[in-house]
Amino acid sequence: MIEKLRVLAKEHADLQTRLQDPAVLADPWEIARIGKRIRALDPLVGLLKEYDACERAIAFAAESKGDPEMEALAEEEAEAARKRKAALEGEMRMFLIPKDPDDDRSVILEVRAGAGGDEAALFAAELLRMYIRYAETRGWKAELLHKADQEGGGAKEAIGRITGKGAYGRLKFESGVHRVQRVPVTESKGRIHTSTATVAILPEAEEVDMEIKSQDLRIDVFRSSGPGGQSVNRTDSAVRITHLPTGAVVTCQDEKSQLKNKTKALSILRSRLYAAEQERLAKERGELRSGQIGTGDRSEKIRTYNFPQDRVTDHRIQQNFGNLPVILEGDIDGILTALKEREQEEKIAGAGA
Repeated sequence: MIEKLRVLAKEHADLQTRLQDPAVLADPWEIARIGKRIRALDPLVGLLKEYDACERAIAFAAESKGDPEMEALAEEEAEAARKRKAALEGEMRMFLIPKDPDDDRSVILEVRAGAGGDEAALFAAELLRMYIRYAETRGWKAELLHKADQEGGGAKEAIGRITGKGAYGRLKFESGVHRVQRVPVTESKGRIHTSTATVAILPEAEEVDMEIKSQDLRIDVFRSSGPGGQSVNRTDSAVRITHLPTGAVVTCQDEKSQLKNKTKALSILRSRLYAAEQERLAKERGELRSGQIGTGDRSEKIRTYNFPQDRVTDHRIQQNFGNLPVILEGDIDGILTALKEREQEEKIAGAGA
């Protein structure tokens, strides 16, 4: 493991040398790229220096055997160095974990009602609120891009944007089928019903990530429907964009401006196409992304929200979390941390660290 880490430290030194190259200095984008990588490796260089100091302290204790004046002091320092060395190895191992290049991106969040009718729509709306509240606790910006309401309350479909560094790396584990078990307010006999909602977490793509040709698009405009007031419904402000090569369709009608709806729809479409391309590349490399969305069927689930037992179960890590009402208020950090730790363990194992 240490030899692999020293290779990274050499990369750090080589990059600093590259920054003196006139050709690099003439390219602001290359300077930014190299600078970002150097900053990412800076902590590792410091940890390796401390690790080498521990090695020297341990070696010095071995050399001091037989010297009454030095042996006791050297062994005391060596014992502290052994403990610190073990801790340093744990800290440095994290640098060998392959980093998902999308982790620092913002997120396009999609929540849809699955099986269960009105109860599924109510649950979808609760999940949407949970993610918005969580984003607020992290200091991220949450913006609703599109929402289709259910007649009986709740949301048939909702699409939002969560803007903040590291949002995707934190929320990507949420993609999949979420199942709720509880007694609906409309249930007169007190029977527990099971409903589902699907969640998709997409890394927000920029124009440089995914070029969309105008000739590949069919753009339809129409009059908005649903809530929003007469000013919304008076003009053809709603926009539906169809990506002809893939058949992907995005509709936005929440804004009064046709241009704003078009901009939002393109942003959603770009992120969907980018995610699909990343999925294709991952499959080519033999990788599997965790948390597929599925069909929304009750049997497909990544997590169950059990109201009678006040318990949330994440089935991927077989772990239970209590205080369900607080979790639905956005307190999901404990769940996400457990999932992140599992991902890191799997990556460490895969890297053979």
